[in-house]
Amino acid sequence: MKNLFHIILPSIISAGWIDEDTPSKLHTTKSLVDGSTYHLIMSDEFNIPNRTFTDGHDPTWTALDKSDDDYSASGGGSLHFYNSSTVRTTPDGMLTISSIIDETSWTYHDEIEKTTTLEKKHFKSGMIQSWNKFCFTGGIIEVDVILPGEPDIGGLWPAVWMLGNLGRATYEGSTNNLWPWSYDKCDRKKQESQVISACNQANHFGLNKDQGRGATEIDVLELMGGNSNGPLQATYPPISLPYVDMTLQVSLLFCFFYFVLFGLLGIVELGFYCLFGFDCGAVDYLDFTH
Repeated sequence: MKNLFHIILPSIISAGWIDEDTPSKLHTTKSLVDGSTYHLIMSDEFNIPNRTFTDGHDPTWTALDKSDDDYSASGGGSLHFYNSSTVRTTPDGMLTISSIIDETSWTYHDEIEKTTTLEKKHFKSGMIQSWNKFCFTGGIIEVDVILPGEPDIGGLWPAVWMLGNLGRATYEGSTNNLWPWSYDKCDRKKQESQVISACNQANHFGLNKDQGRGATEIDVLELMGGNSNGPLQATYPPISLPYVDMTLQVSLLFCFFYFVLFGLLGIVELGFYCLFGFDCGAVDYLDFTH
């Protein structure tokens, strides 16, 4: 992981979120859309060596110590267990997230199915989050990243992405029926599928009544390595390994705007499936995983 993480917003906010090692020339930037000036409000250069990110060690970031409970549509889960010892800074000013072979056994409680099972994983890796520490509602995010591995060798899924602060990544009890909603109309047929619905007449969780909310997702980048020898099943337009995508995932269906770079020949694809809204995104995590 390279040594740069910047968030830039239209107005200056006085706070201690700007790294003193960030050069002053980088405290402003120009929008590529309308040319307006954006002012830096948060940065982390990761220049201090031997920083650790176990829960309680760092004011900005938290590295997880838990199982990765996210499953793919085909039912396959991650091969790793998140361990905060895999995340630290180096003497030359880099944040590194390692994937290692190391066994972890634990008792897993499924918050959705309400079942308990004994689990074992043979790899460890890291996820770093700013959840409930730093959140922003819009602006420009800049990340300098060195991706791991070789593009045609599978097994890694590095990603930099953001999630609305109402949910917390990998904590499925917090994201179930919240991700990736941004729907703000009362629809009784959809109400049971959206925890914070515009149909709610009571002021649940201290939030406004009659206002639908959720935890939308913005993927700055997700990379899937490997060589699929042709398009993957159930992908339209057809997507082949390796690929990197930048997606906005929102609202009442699994819908996203996507920008995909994929294939060994460097094919570029741009398009969208559906777009219903845009909500606050927290700077969520930098993740190197098996």
